[in-house]
Parts: sequence; structure tokens; C-alpha cells
Amino acid sequence: MSKPSLPQGTRDFNAETVRKRNYIFNTIRSVFEVYGFQPLETPAMENLDTLMGKYGDEGDKLIFKILNNGLDNTAKQQQAKDDFEKILSGKNAKGITERALRYDLTIPFARYVAMNHGQLTFPFKRYQIQPVWRADRPQRGRYREFYQCDCDVVGSYSLLNEVELAHIYATAFEKLGVAVEIKINSRKILAALAELCGGAEKMIDITIAIDKLDKIGIEKVKDELIQRGLNESQIDIIEKYLSISGNNHEKLLAIRSLAGDNATAKKGIDEIEYLLNYSLPTPDSRLSIDFTLARGLNYYTGIIFEVKAKGIQMGSIGGGGRYDDLTGTFDVPNIPGVGISFGVDRIYDVMEELNLFPETVQTATQVLFFNLGEAESKAAFGLMQQLRAKNIRCEMYHEQTKFDKQFKYADKKQIPYAVIIGTKELEEGNCNLKNLRESTQQTLTNGQLLDFKF
Repeated sequence: MSKPSLPQGTRDFNAETVRKRNYIFNTIRSVFEVYGFQPLETPAMENLDTLMGKYGDEGDKLIFKILNNGLDNTAKQQQAKDDFEKILSGKNAKGITERALRYDLTIPFARYVAMNHGQLTFPFKRYQIQPVWRADRPQRGRYREFYQCDCDVVGSYSLLNEVELAHIYATAFEKLGVAVEIKINSRKILAALAELCGGAEKMIDITIAIDKLDKIGIEKVKDELIQRGLNESQIDIIEKYLSISGNNHEKLLAIRSLAGDNATAKKGIDEIEYLLNYSLPTPDSRLSIDFTLARGLNYYTGIIFEVKAKGIQMGSIGGGGRYDDLTGTFDVPNIPGVGISFGVDRIYDVMEELNLFPETVQTATQVLFFNLGEAESKAAFGLMQQLRAKNIRCEMYHEQTKFDKQFKYADKKQIPYAVIIGTKELEEGNCNLKNLRESTQQTLTNGQLLDFKF
């Protein structure tokens, strides 16, 4: 029998990890709901044609495809062999696969809106917290199965939505205790860059290369641009663009100078200035223009966001942007949208490394009732049930045994309180309450125990 193992890029989560992850989920969810977003869930798998072509060539390669049922059917085996040849050549074959695991939450959301737009009240504000899957190379902070927390607004062109999303980022990360930099750019400025380099059709080639700048450096980005057919003068414009630096005001002056009277660039600059006119809700949070920010996904059309944690080497822990015609890919045009995503797994890694989780996150059982005999445990059980009715998390040691063993159990599970009812306490109708963290003890009546503030 083979040794049990996990698929590469996936993980088991023990109780400690689940509690910490739930702390992140619940914190972000509370912010979403304060801003008027409502929950939505979509299936783990989508039809393949729903996903393909929405993420660019690089993204499409990372979609996990699901084999059709019935491939062991003898009548279908020859066709399956032919279809596998297509799959191996990089094509799709409906005889082999028609479905795939979702790559992100945005495209399934757009599909949902396209299918239900007649019943929705616009602007429609939804949040979604579910796992996604990508056939990526596993490494630190990058997994094949991971959770996303998204919130999106559809049915509105107003830039106030972008302002609120920036505030959601700032508020959520302040609540989590993570110091972040929220970077912004506009895809309109990137579109203008493509126009300056010969035509809008070059935008995808340019953004794919620019999106790799942090990973491969400027020289390799230039090499990739050459391979994608750009000439020396065009690459020189892109290099000047990527070298823009300074504070937000200085960057805006530089991009105006580089773009000249390009109308597309002006629209993008106006959007960024509008966003910068709203200060964020927390003193340490701010928006920072980053013209190297490209967001490789093809569906973005306006403001784009990326969030990075300060003081730690980690990729982006959040990102998003405006997509003004995403539902148009499903033959439902003219429904604008904008949204952001939190990378929960990377946020977890950041908080773990910086020791940002509160101690109370680890408290599961609050009170352990000792088991000191049949009559004593029966009385303890009655009290325990009354405390549980008050939402106090309790448990009783599973068998009668030595004090030392029960204390060790409480210590290993980090249970802060122990209730001890022996023969004497049973007769007197009271109990001993031990604070295990402070090594103190007090005797309480049963009524006092039920009113105790744990």
C-alpha cells in the first residue's frame, strides 16, 4: 500500500490554522457587510467555455480542466484517443473535457450576472469567499488550491465605487493589523502607452511583459518585448514609462509629459486624480501610484489595484480593478463593474510571520469540567449544559482519571479555565473554578458559576 500524500500545492488545515483563517474570513466579511455587500456562492466547476479566453494566454494555461465521465466506455475510446491528441497539442476537445475548476471568482460572478441580470437590483454589490484552483508551480505564497475573498459592484460607472473599494482595503487590513501599501494605476494609461508604441493591438503584449517586471527585471522585460515584435524606439518609450518615479504628484507630472495630448491617457490620469482626492480612513494607509502595475488579466479597463504588505517579502496580497464590459463576453453587454480580491492564503502567511494573530483566536474550549466520578460528572454535566446554553464553550474530560492527566489535557489544548466538582463540592452545591493561565482558584456556588464572566 502506498504512503498517503497530498496533491502538490494543496494543504490540510488543523484546528489552529482553521481558527486563524476564520479570523481573517470573519474580519474581511464584516467589512464587506458594513459597506452593503451581500454574499454569493457559485459552483466549484464551470463550463470550460465560460472560463477560456478570459484570462489571456498565460492564465488559460493554468486552468484545471476536468475529464468527462464515461471515458471508459468502449464505444467512446477511439474518439477519446483522437481527442487526447488535440489536448496534447494545446487544443480543447469536448469529447475529453467540457468543464473546469474555477480559476477565480470574477468570471463566475460575471456569468451569474449575465444569467440573472433581469432579477438583480443595480448597482448590485456582492461578496464571495470560496476556493479557486490554478495549475501553477507551487511555491511560498502560491498554491494550486486557495481561497479568494472578493467584493464587486456591477451596474455603475461611478468612480465612487473605486473610492469605497480602496477604503475597504484600508479598513480590513487595519483591523487585521497588517500595514500595507495600496498601489493603483489605470489600464487606460497602459492603453495610451500601447497607442504611443504603434497601436492599441500591442497592449496585451506590453502588459504581459510589464506584469513580469518584479520577477525578471527590466532587461528581460525588454528582451520579451523584442520577441513580441516591438522595435527599439517603442521599447525606449516603455522604458521611460517604467522609470517614472517620485511621489504621486511627481508621477502625474511625468506621465502627462510622456503622454502629451493623448486622449486615452488623459482619461486615465483624471480617474487616478479623482481617487487620490479622497483620503483613506486610517492614518497609516495611503494610495500610491505605480505605473509598472499592469494586472495581467485582459478584462480590466480602468483603475486597477494591488496591495502589498510592508516589512515582509511577499507577493501581492490583494488586487482588482474595473472591468466595464465583462458580461459582454456572455452576450449581455453594457453592464460595467469593478471589484477587488483579498489573497487569504498570503495574508495568513504574512500574519503568521509577523505574529499578528490575537491570542484569543486560539481559544476554542473555554472551560474544562474535570471528571471525578459518576455522581460528580453527572452534576458537572448539568452545569456544563447550562453554560453551553449561554454560548460558553465547554467540554468534560472523557473518563475518570488522575488530576495530573486532566490538567495536562487542559494545558495542551490551551483551555483557560477548569471546573472541579468533587465529593465535598457535590454535597455543598458549589464548585472550584481554576484560572489555569493565572494559577488562581476560587470557590463558587453553582449559581455564581453560571453568571461568571469567562
